[in-house]
This record gives sequence, C-alpha cells and structure tokens, in this order.
Amino acid sequence: MKKIALSLSVLATVLVSAQSIKTNIDLVNVKDDKVAVTMEFPKMKSGDIKFHFPKTVPGTYSVDDYGRFIEGIKFLDNKGKELTFTKVNDNTYSLKNAQNLTKITYFVNDSFDDEMDTSKHKAVFSPSGTDIEQGKVYMINTHGFIGYIDNMQDVPYQLVVQKPTDFYGTTALVDQDKSESTDTYVLANYAKVTDSPLMYTKPDYITFNAGGMDLVLGVYSPTGKYKAADFKENLEKMVVAQKKFLGDMNTNKKYAILLYLSGTDGPQIKGFGALEHHESTSVVLPEMMPKDAIDKTITDVVSHEFFHTVNPLKTHSEEIHNFDYADPKMSQHLWMYEGGTEYFANLFQIQEGLIDKNEFLKRISEKITNSKNYDDTMPFTVMSKNVLLDQYKDQYRNVYEKGTLLAMCLDIELRKLSNGEMGYRDMIRKLSQRFGENKPFKDDKLIDELVTVTGYPQIKDFYNKYIAGSQPTPYAEYLSQVGVEISKQETPPIFWLIKDPNQTGYNEKNNTFVFDESSALSPFAKSIGFKITDEVFALDGKTIDIKNVQAFINYSKTIKEGQNVTLTVLRKNGDKMDKIDLKGKAILDKLTMETLQYKANLTPAEKKLQDQWLTGKK
Repeated sequence: MKKIALSLSVLATVLVSAQSIKTNIDLVNVKDDKVAVTMEFPKMKSGDIKFHFPKTVPGTYSVDDYGRFIEGIKFLDNKGKELTFTKVNDNTYSLKNAQNLTKITYFVNDSFDDEMDTSKHKAVFSPSGTDIEQGKVYMINTHGFIGYIDNMQDVPYQLVVQKPTDFYGTTALVDQDKSESTDTYVLANYAKVTDSPLMYTKPDYITFNAGGMDLVLGVYSPTGKYKAADFKENLEKMVVAQKKFLGDMNTNKKYAILLYLSGTDGPQIKGFGALEHHESTSVVLPEMMPKDAIDKTITDVVSHEFFHTVNPLKTHSEEIHNFDYADPKMSQHLWMYEGGTEYFANLFQIQEGLIDKNEFLKRISEKITNSKNYDDTMPFTVMSKNVLLDQYKDQYRNVYEKGTLLAMCLDIELRKLSNGEMGYRDMIRKLSQRFGENKPFKDDKLIDELVTVTGYPQIKDFYNKYIAGSQPTPYAEYLSQVGVEISKQETPPIFWLIKDPNQTGYNEKNNTFVFDESSALSPFAKSIGFKITDEVFALDGKTIDIKNVQAFINYSKTIKEGQNVTLTVLRKNGDKMDKIDLKGKAILDKLTMETLQYKANLTPAEKKLQDQWLTGKK
C-alpha cells in the first residue's frame, strides 16, 4: 500500500507540473534588495495575450498597482529568445503572436521601502504589501510577486520557493517536497495564489489545535523582543471563543497567522493592521508595542480577519467571486463584508466573556463618535460600489464605524421582530447555508435574499432607509430597545486642529504631530488653511519634544479666544516637505461628548432583549 500510494503521488505531481504554471521565487540570490521571479508556462493557446499584475486585490478596497514594483521584465521563447512586448500601463503587458512564449522573468521590489514616499502614489497598506530584507525576513504577499495571463487564471500554479536552509516559511500551504533549500506548493488557480501569503524568516513559530482547527503563528521580531510563544495563551483563548461563536459557520481545519513586527531600524512603515485570507491572516504591528497591547490588537484585529472566513470569503456576491484583478468591479455590500465582520469581532467578545458589558458599550459609543467624521447621508451601497473612485474613497473607513452600527441595529431589529429568536448572526448563518464559497449571490438581489432567509420583509424597509438610502440611522431609537440610553455632555472650550484631540499621532522621524485623514478639522484649522495631511512642527515657535510633550500640551491650553497664533507645519510639495507658517486668530471649540449607559430601570421587554443581545441566547 505504501509503495502504491507513493507511486500515485509521484505521478500526480508530474501531471500537475506538466499542466501548471511553474513559478520560482528566489530568496537566495537576492540582489539590490530585489527578488528574481521566473514563470514557466504550458503551451499558449492564443497568439495575442495580456500579462497582468493586480491593480487591487480582494479585501483592500484601494488602487495599489502592484506592477509598479516590477523591474527588468522579459518574455522568452523555448530557445531563450526575447519576444517583443508593449507595456500598456504599470500592471499590464501586451504580446502579439505569443504562441512561442514559454517563460517570463522579472525582479520584484518591495512595497515596504516605498511607504513613506507618497509623492507619486498612495502607499500600499502594509499587511497587503511586500518586504525584502536579505538575511532577515521576506514578507511575500503573493499578489505582489506573481502575475497572470488573461484566460489562464484557472490554470494550476506550481510555486517553488528557493530559500536559505535556515529559514522557515509561515503559511497555510502544505510543502510538497522534503528539501531544506526549496519549498514546493501546488495551487489550484490564480485566486488561490493571491489567497496564500507566506513569510520567510529564521524559525520562530508555534502550532496548536483550537476547537478542532490546526493553527500556526509565525513571528518576525527584528530585535528578538518577542517570540511566538509569548502570544500563545491569548491567541488560543481567542480562537476557541471565535470557533464557539461561529459554530458550524466556520469549517476551517487549519489557519496561519503571519505576524510581522516592525522595528525602528528597518523599513519605516505606517500601515499597521491585518489582511484576511481563507486560511490565513497577515498582520503588521510596531515592535515597540507593549505585549498586552499586542495581545489586545490580536484579539480585536486578527479576530476581525478570522471572521472574514465566513463573510465575504465564503459568502459573497459575483463581483468578489469573479474578481477582476486588472479592472475590479466592486460590490455594494461593504456594510456587511466589513461592517458586519467588525460587529462580529466585538460581539463575540462580550458573548464569550472576553470583555464585560461596559467595555462593549464603550466600543459602540466610540464608533458612533467616529462615524460623525464621515458623511452620514451618503448611501452605503453607493459608497461601497464606487469606493475606488476619488470622491468616495475617503469615506471608506466608515465601514468600520457606521458599518458596524448598521449591523448592530439590524441585529436589534431582527431580535425585536422575532421575539429574540433570530439575530444578525443567525441571518448570516442562514445566508451562508443558502450560498457558499462556490455559489455567489447577485449583488443587487442581496436584500431579497436576506428577506428570504429571515422571513421578515420588514428588514427591506431598514435596508432601503439606512443602508441603500440617505437617512441617518437612529441609533438612540435602536439602543433604547435594548435598555441603553445616550448621555450628552458639553466639554469646556479647547484649542486644537481637529475635533477630537485623541486622534492626534506622532511622526518620530520629523518630530511632528500628524493626523488620520478621516479626522474632522476644527474651526481654527479651517480658518488658517490647515490641511489634514500637514504635519505640525511648532506652535508659536515652540517645537515638539516627545520626551516632554506635556509642556507643548500645557502651552496649547493657555491660548485664549482671539489670540494671534502662528502654526508651523510641514506640507508635502512633490517629493519634498516645505516648512510654512499659518497665522490666524485662535478659535476655541466646544465638543458635545456623547456616551452610552445602561438604563437604571428597564422594562421587562428591554431587559429580555438586552440579555439576548449581550449573551446571544434565545
């Protein structure tokens, strides 16, 4: 039996190799911080072809143009002769009479080194980016390394990674060879290629089984401050709770987490967070974070990505199922894909006992506050469908704020309609049973499908008003039904450049204060022509010393209404930063702070609905 099994395995490998696109990534002979990639193709069926790198990839919702990181591309026939090609744009190459094409070779630059220079192109979000640091680490988000030919996306890929013998590759893929110097993976198609990140570095990983799922966590910590074992206890607790929360909605047998911790001596990156895949998550966080902060982030952020295994990775519309990497068509339903997933990432923590009811309410309160930085009348379906366009992309971050709140209100609506028998999680479970990974729904028919699986036509009214419509969602009304009330309190007048001072960040390279592009400007900032991308260098000549930042804050508190103020900022001008002074009279701004609190005296109906909401029990 063993001999027969081995023979069949060898035969299968030979057949796959003959019919697949063999792709080699060379992590051994790295030159000038660039990695060589070779792609070998079966015989071409078409004379005219187009070869692409992705313009964007699922889960990012931004135009990244991965082809701009490619250099020295060559198209070769079986004798090694170069074929003539035309470069159509950053991502696409066109070949005429390409029947003799057998091989494409090129070099890949990494995106991490490019993040701080946004003069020509917006930076790639780090967890979907690439990093090449010879002898240290290779972050291989495969969509940044491997391209595809039109009409050959469904051809299998055989991926061979040449690696230093002392390096280990963290991935959900299974190595098909026993060599110490190469790893070989067989992937069904190009979608599976882009769904399979890898991180190669000196071995630092743990494996364990949680809730019937095998999980591997690989860690790159440039100074060695952290080890994978440091995060095992928290990660295991989180995954067990998630599996319990999802029940039969999650069928994963394995899962990989690639945790890249960014140091101060390596690439200066800023896009911290995570990107989901069917069987893995790539995560980028700063190494300077305390361990408890990393644990909390893993619980909040990585759990969000894991919940994507249900939606949209296994329950999605045709736009996602047939994703066009070269010219992507976006779905209308980021409210569900991202908002509903973020809601799950918070709801499971209260329902599985990872946080208490007050912390849960605090998080909901923060999302209501943050959502006010965006256009509350913009239909979410319109924003979602057009999120790659300039006039909509600045609203994208609201999917994690208002998108979460929409899912919460729909949860409460369903519980009220069903007398607590059905909630948002039950609706998603029924939707996933009706469709699935290989059966997409029609994008413009989703609400009809939700009515079908829930049996409640009333939710169509909710959808048309608050998701597809322009009516602001009445959070107070919905929260009141579960025994929660909104308390308003006006703060003393303050002087600052954005509405919420807590959204101020620090750029240690320039010793400046910086702000998230979603932050709302204060009246003073607007009056002096301050731009949200400006970096604050000094206030009335007083520069920022992060070691004594309280002195700067204390001075800002002394500024009076109408006082002459000079703000020195660093402003982008092409590929350089100009230092300019902005002058004006101070305007102090009052903030109305809204906080959520549980009602002291609940009606029996409110008490019942609140218990069902917070526990998930019927």
